[in-house]
Amino acid sequence: MGHVTQNLTEGKLARQIFLFSVPLMISNLLQALFNMADIMVVGQFVGPEALGSVGSTTILVTLFTGFLIGMGNGVNVMVARYFGARSDRDVSETVHTSLILCLLEGVVILVLGQLFSRAMLELLNTKEVLIDDAALYLRIYFLGMPAMAVYNFGNAVFSAVGNTKKPLLFLTTAGVANVVMNLFFVIVCGLGVAGVAIASAASQCVCAVLIVVSLLRSKENIALRPHALKVSADKARFVLRLGIPAGCQNAIFAIANLFIQSGVNSFDAVTVEGNSAAANSDALVYDVMNAFYMACSSFISQNMGAKKKKRMLQSYFISLAYSFGVGAVLGLSLVVFGRQFLSLFTKDAAVMEAGMARLRVMGFSYMVSAFMDNTIAASRGLGKALVPTIIVILGSCVFRVVWVYTIFAYFHTIDSLYLLYVFSWTITAVAEILYFAKSYRKLAATL
Repeated sequence: MGHVTQNLTEGKLARQIFLFSVPLMISNLLQALFNMADIMVVGQFVGPEALGSVGSTTILVTLFTGFLIGMGNGVNVMVARYFGARSDRDVSETVHTSLILCLLEGVVILVLGQLFSRAMLELLNTKEVLIDDAALYLRIYFLGMPAMAVYNFGNAVFSAVGNTKKPLLFLTTAGVANVVMNLFFVIVCGLGVAGVAIASAASQCVCAVLIVVSLLRSKENIALRPHALKVSADKARFVLRLGIPAGCQNAIFAIANLFIQSGVNSFDAVTVEGNSAAANSDALVYDVMNAFYMACSSFISQNMGAKKKKRMLQSYFISLAYSFGVGAVLGLSLVVFGRQFLSLFTKDAAVMEAGMARLRVMGFSYMVSAFMDNTIAASRGLGKALVPTIIVILGSCVFRVVWVYTIFAYFHTIDSLYLLYVFSWTITAVAEILYFAKSYRKLAATL
């Protein structure tokens, strides 16, 4: 078995960041496609009510998965930093501590899911006809949360040491298993919504097992050794200091979107349906752009560990250029070919027109989000998570709520609602860039 790690502190940066990001991009897209496969199987083989039940859980699944991904961010930054500093002992302690932390977080979410699934769905005003199936789906889905936490931990560790191909391989394997199990449990066993949830939880377990086996077999400093499994207090503190704000930020985004959704819901059914169809583009564009953010964080952390401050700054600008370019190309493609994209989800001309209203605004907004999200990732790479999160809360939540109750309330057009994305992202981006520039200058003086 060759080396699974890669030194990100030397070599041609633009090429390295690109090659590092491509597997991450494919992983993110596969994840989105597998989620779509779940929805397709339910829609085709169970029926519209079941589709509605699974659909009504999306916001809660996004919310809790956001916490796991946030913790993964914390793990990624700390492992990358120690790896860049060539400190094998610190890498090993961080890996063993992080596995315990991530697993505990997964178990806490599992317990919350079992106890409060129904209550949370009631809070979201889930329709009476859907709530029983939705609660059943969530309870079974959440059984896979500890396994998802372990996969996120493994993905963070491998990415931190420059190996993004391994998690992609594991995810692909689990994804194919998920589709096969979906069809088996739903069609052969006739388990309906429960079948899809069992398939999802089981495929998470496949992912987790592959990750753990790979780390147990590893000969490098990221290897898992059962006898070394204990919590190092200072490593736990570092990981949590980054992981908890990052997780909260992901959750806040999910909650902020609820506000926008309530604004959309104040229009007629056609507008709501058009918005839902067009919103499918968000995940695809974000998933591709997100790969460069993860690269930005990993490269900055490793080079910070290696005390290469010039290379840290270059990593920021190159990943920003890539994510902006991708946001521009995909965004403008959606403006030009929006109808073709929307035809995948609806045949209704009026719904398509309503969907285009969203795509025309969002197509130009994605580029702006690159400045915000890439800079947040760069600040995390420097080990700063709390202030960027506070800025996001103010820019993306407080500002959005104010906008909904002032500008949108005044004009009450769908465009005035969609424009809030570009305005809130611009304000947040400016504040994040100023904070990053200040933090970088301060840190560069000490390296």
